[in-house]
Amino acid sequence: MALRLMISLPSKQRCLGVYQNLMPMASLGARNVNYQERQNYSSRSERINERRSKKLLVLSFGIAGAAAVSWLLHHQGKKHQNVSASAPIVPGMKRLDLPSYTMEEVAKHSSVENGGKVWVTYGIGVYDITPFIDQHPGGDKILLAAGGSVEPFWMLYGVHKEPGILAMLEQYRIGNISEEEAKSATSNMEDPYAVDPRRHPALKPSSLKPYNAEPPPGLLVDSFLSPSDLFYVRNHLPVPEVDPATYELEITGIGVKNVTLNLKDLERYKTYSVTAAIQCAGNRRSEMSKVKPVKGLAWGQCAIGNAEWSGPRLYDVLRDAGLKEGQPGVQHVQFEGLDTDPTNVPYGASIPIEKAMDPNGDVILATKMNGQPLSRDHGFPVRVIVPGVVGARNVKWLGKITVSGKESDSHWQQGDYKGFSPSVDWNNVDFSKSPAIQELPVISAICDPVDGESVTITNGKLKVRGYAWSGGGREIIRVDITADKGKTWHVAEFTAKDSRKPPRHWGWTLWTAEVPVEAKTGGEVEIWVKAVDSSYNTQPESFENIWNLRGVLNNAYHRIRVNTKGRKGK
Repeated sequence: MALRLMISLPSKQRCLGVYQNLMPMASLGARNVNYQERQNYSSRSERINERRSKKLLVLSFGIAGAAAVSWLLHHQGKKHQNVSASAPIVPGMKRLDLPSYTMEEVAKHSSVENGGKVWVTYGIGVYDITPFIDQHPGGDKILLAAGGSVEPFWMLYGVHKEPGILAMLEQYRIGNISEEEAKSATSNMEDPYAVDPRRHPALKPSSLKPYNAEPPPGLLVDSFLSPSDLFYVRNHLPVPEVDPATYELEITGIGVKNVTLNLKDLERYKTYSVTAAIQCAGNRRSEMSKVKPVKGLAWGQCAIGNAEWSGPRLYDVLRDAGLKEGQPGVQHVQFEGLDTDPTNVPYGASIPIEKAMDPNGDVILATKMNGQPLSRDHGFPVRVIVPGVVGARNVKWLGKITVSGKESDSHWQQGDYKGFSPSVDWNNVDFSKSPAIQELPVISAICDPVDGESVTITNGKLKVRGYAWSGGGREIIRVDITADKGKTWHVAEFTAKDSRKPPRHWGWTLWTAEVPVEAKTGGEVEIWVKAVDSSYNTQPESFENIWNLRGVLNNAYHRIRVNTKGRKGK
């Protein structure tokens, strides 16, 4: 089987070598994490890049720390017996009411085997995180921080460095370490995001590390094709540095030959171009969180974009590798990215074989976006584009394709990007009971004006612009607007839309409307929008009945409130 390798990318064997070499120095003490599988890559160890390796060590702390804080968010009612309700406490600072430990002592508490405990440090604080090891949704990744510091997590996910989360972590405080040891625990680490690409300053970040951002609403609907620099960015890990001269794509699995393709090999296939919208599952999450807090990035309405994607069809590549239609035992096609987590596991996802091997499904291995090579943030050099399907399955920096008898085992397929009943919370959720999101429901949003804006009413009407889209290749057939809370509705005019017919209508629809407004100057107007697709699916009226703990599938009516500052004309 061919091995996939990027010279400038932190590949699996690099991560292994670095973690094994540096973990003792950093007092990680994750002794019961099984690295045997990763050692299969040791033949490539001469390519280890020391600078990138240090950054990956930081990432190992980060994901473990992220899991810990995630658990704390779900169990915020627990109080540690040593925390005084009356004393003001600064998380991570010295506590005179608690004993002191050395890092050597902390490192001894790195496993729950034989009744042991798992301790970590943050700042000068020592914390016993044993209670949430078994409940940790990320499995044994949390053990990477066992016996050491989780502080590098704050370098990775600054959005979590909030007083509430720090206070919850402090509830598990058991002691202190010295300032000198606290500094030494992170002294040899670098920022794993230091080589991320530059981004357009117009983008509005919802997190910096990893970088996730969306364009301003007004800019989003200025063009039918979203410019690459202004296309929303969704990253789960640091952006890999991929050398196109050494790039390889591995194809393996049931019914196919083990094949390795480079960029020149992919260029030999016929190029197809598909106009398709890509949307994050959490688009418009900030609106759902107003009903009740949810876990995830606080996306506005712009975690969506529309582009022309070009490259060979997945269908042709898999057929060329030997896969026959109706191949027995095949259920899913799995994709792995070249971005890896600290345990050397790549970002991964999968789609049903029926979508992957449908020549009319238009799944492509895109090398270009709007006629130009993919940018690093959008998957350079190759990204799988799965039209009509949630963005999480459109894997960037594609490194491996596996034809399989099952779904991807990836966390992002099995333990995330799923919808649940509003009655399900973090105390009773079972991710195995819900299918992974594939096609997305119909959605629309107002992008101009924006919520809270002061507007001028012209001839008794307010001009409104926005987008609408539906997954599964369904076409938008109508967009309805109201300025009187549903008493009267007005049909929007389409200004740009995909020319393909359903079920291959992958692009979004841009619309505009001039809505009659009765409000006086200085009054407030509430505007609602809903869309209807070619299957006559429409949006639910409110978020209350579609609330879910992960804040995904946010497709209720979009509502904004604007203030009228004046009138023109009649």
